[in-house]
Amino acid sequence: MGDSRLPFLNAIERKALWLSTWMIHNANHIRPNHDGLKVGGHQASSASVATILTALYAAVLRPQDRVAVKPHASPIFHALQYLMGNQTRDKLENFRAFGGAQSYPSRTKDIDDVDFSTGSVGLGVSQTLFASLVQDYVHAHGWNRDQAKGRMIAVMGDAEMDEGNIFESLLEGWKHNVRNTWWVIDYNRQSLDAVIREGLYARFEDIFKAFGWDVVVLKHGALQRAAFSEPGGEKLRDWIDRTPNQLYSALTFQGATAWRKRLLDDIGDQGDVTRLIERRSDEELARLMTNLGGHDMQSLVEAFERIDHDRPTVFIAYTIKGCGLPLAGHKDNHAGMLTPAQLAGFQQSLGVREGHEWDRFEGLSIKPKELEKFLATIPFNQDGARRRSARPVAVPDVLPAPKQADLSTQQGFGLLLNELARSDDALAARIVTTSPDVTVSTNLGPWVNRRGLFAHDEMKDLFRAERIPSTFNWHFSDKGQHMELGIAEMNLFLMLSGLGLSHQLFGERLLPIGTLYDPFIQRGLDALNYACYQDARFMLVATPSGVSLAGEGGAHQSISTPLIGMSQDGLASYEPAFVDELAAIMRFGFQYLQWEDIGADARNALRPSWMPHDKGGALYLRLSTRTLEQPSRTLDAERIHDIIEGAYWMRKPGPNAQVVIAYTGVVAPEAIEAVGLLAEDRRDIGLLAITSADRLHAGWTNAGKARDEGDMRATSHIETVLAALPSNCALVTVADAHPATLAWLGSVHGHRTRPLGVEHFGQTGTIADLYCHFGIDTRGIIAAAQSLTVGRPIRYLRAV
Repeated sequence: MGDSRLPFLNAIERKALWLSTWMIHNANHIRPNHDGLKVGGHQASSASVATILTALYAAVLRPQDRVAVKPHASPIFHALQYLMGNQTRDKLENFRAFGGAQSYPSRTKDIDDVDFSTGSVGLGVSQTLFASLVQDYVHAHGWNRDQAKGRMIAVMGDAEMDEGNIFESLLEGWKHNVRNTWWVIDYNRQSLDAVIREGLYARFEDIFKAFGWDVVVLKHGALQRAAFSEPGGEKLRDWIDRTPNQLYSALTFQGATAWRKRLLDDIGDQGDVTRLIERRSDEELARLMTNLGGHDMQSLVEAFERIDHDRPTVFIAYTIKGCGLPLAGHKDNHAGMLTPAQLAGFQQSLGVREGHEWDRFEGLSIKPKELEKFLATIPFNQDGARRRSARPVAVPDVLPAPKQADLSTQQGFGLLLNELARSDDALAARIVTTSPDVTVSTNLGPWVNRRGLFAHDEMKDLFRAERIPSTFNWHFSDKGQHMELGIAEMNLFLMLSGLGLSHQLFGERLLPIGTLYDPFIQRGLDALNYACYQDARFMLVATPSGVSLAGEGGAHQSISTPLIGMSQDGLASYEPAFVDELAAIMRFGFQYLQWEDIGADARNALRPSWMPHDKGGALYLRLSTRTLEQPSRTLDAERIHDIIEGAYWMRKPGPNAQVVIAYTGVVAPEAIEAVGLLAEDRRDIGLLAITSADRLHAGWTNAGKARDEGDMRATSHIETVLAALPSNCALVTVADAHPATLAWLGSVHGHRTRPLGVEHFGQTGTIADLYCHFGIDTRGIIAAAQSLTVGRPIRYLRAV
């Protein structure tokens, strides 16, 4: 590294440390706190990575590189972006307040171009690995080749290595030959509550080497390395390397006199090493003993810039939690903060004048113009804003539904994708599928047969080469369009997140489709929420679902997943009963994934009432393996509109309707049969087909908010659909899911409601057995309808 950069980098680090410390202090001690709740912040966690982040952002990063910053280092990240002109003072002053800089770096809420959101520890780390795989996919398919590949970098706390998803992703990265990935471990040897166990770094080394990563250990800074070359230096080095983590932290907190006493007690009276210690002042000795690799700018930049290959690399950077602050090294410093007196002393030591705390270059010896000039030349900022865009992918006017008399929605999904796979249009080219080892059992097989599996190196299907008959052709190549994953739902959602951000990370639009068994969504909920929080765009196909998977038993039967779909922000969920509904939803879904980019005319032509703004999202389809007789019909524009809105009348109720049966998904035959039998006594009975409880509920709540804000004409689809029902009409709702999925329908216009569904773990049996057991069969629906029409009883039907 040229020595000319060092003074500027050290000045930026010094200023970033002050600003991060000050913004937390301001949030907790100066800004009015009207509700009395703890504001919080992480002064010590920010301090431990001040040098690392400065080295990266001010010297090493190129415009194409992407970084996941450890959650608790958000203040130091925002401070650096402020110094580089990418963040505003107002946002810093409102750190952890409404509209201010976020507690944890956020792609969707922060203004300073966060590459990857972090917050649920470990997920940002793993996301960089999957983003690197997506980058390889984009380049391998001939897109974006005019731009150099970037490094996907995670700066992580050592305690994050306790998160299991990191190890799951390491294994997947090894399978897919991950490249261009750096993980920098802030090895400060402290977690939230404790000091890290001894020898952990050695285990880290073994783990990463086993997965094919290069390991770079940054333990000693330049001052320490220079001291080790002096007479007696090897004894000092040996003492440092043998000192337990807790003792090293304690001595750091106690300071210079404690260091001197302990060193002389342990290795003094040995001539050379004693003289090495004693010829340094207290301040010099403390600086030497805390000069670890992760706090030495020169060592860090040299180590980063020495990497001239694309192999995945982990840097284990020894640091001190709270380095440079009065609470450095104390085991309680994770959530600890400087007292006002400590802050005042720290401020004075930095030469920051009172009233100038927010000034970008206050207290620095380098002239502001020189610093501005240096910041303007750093590689990171040369291409301007980092958020890229991509042109939309054209979607055909219709996805033709398969014309078969009997189908399940899962089969229909496979047939629809297979038909797309035959095409050579842009839509088919941009679809990429992925699945956690359930590719065949979720009906992706025909798509994969036609489009192949993605891998860096070509590998033909050995069974086909050996002329062994097989239904599936597993041909791997760099042109394949399916990413096969191991059995880890966390990895699935992280892969979907990476694929679903490709347009913003790499400037190339992908349309990802991920499949898994519906009950196992819950195994990856943290990563699903993370993907949606980042505004990743993907289609999640969850199948099979519910107790309709009768023979599998309770472990494979989902109950609460529709409630997850309803409550997950950024995810629109649908549960069609018939394949023609599914085709309409999938076509809309491909546009919904890229809603902001498809153009105002297209949006206005398609816009459902539940969309209050021009922002799309991800899509969740809950499908089934239960074969149903398909309706013989052609969907017109009005019916398709209602399907996308979330509900349509399969049988319109008459003016004197006493009861309406509302169903969603695979229980359609029972609902249809119940209405047919009930209609013998009640001619005005209605049958409401609900394709999305989630979108109906979203539209209803959005309309209510709009009316609260003065738009009295705002009306949701479900309000319109139910408006004609008499006030004494009752609703029976039924779903192969938790009854709360549809129970809220009675609140729309105040109709009495009896929700039917599944509230307890399932069991093995036939569909008839289980539907009867849970009361969602035809008899149960009729009994519920009769219970709601007391006084005008419905005749019991022996035909049931």
